[in-house]
Formats: sequence, C-alpha cells, structure tokens
Amino acid sequence: MRYFDEYKSKIRIKAGHIIIMCIVVIVIMLFLYTYGNTLLGI
Repeated sequence: MRYFDEYKSKIRIKAGHIIIMCIVVIVIMLFLYTYGNTLLGI
C-alpha cells in the first residue's frame, strides 16, 4: 500500500505542475496577444 501512496502523490505533483504550466502558457499567450501586435507592428 505504501508504494501506491507514493505513486498517488507523484501523480498529484505532476497534475499541479501541469496546471501551473497551463496558467503560464495562458499568461504568455495573453501577453503576446496584447503586446505582440505592437511589438511586431501588425
């Protein structure tokens, strides 16, 4: 059972990292969408 608990905690950590990565990507996309047009002159 101990191995299973460790496996579950690893999945939970990975899920948290995935959520953080998604938030970072969304922030970058919003930043590029708002400031990218002026920076690139489009």
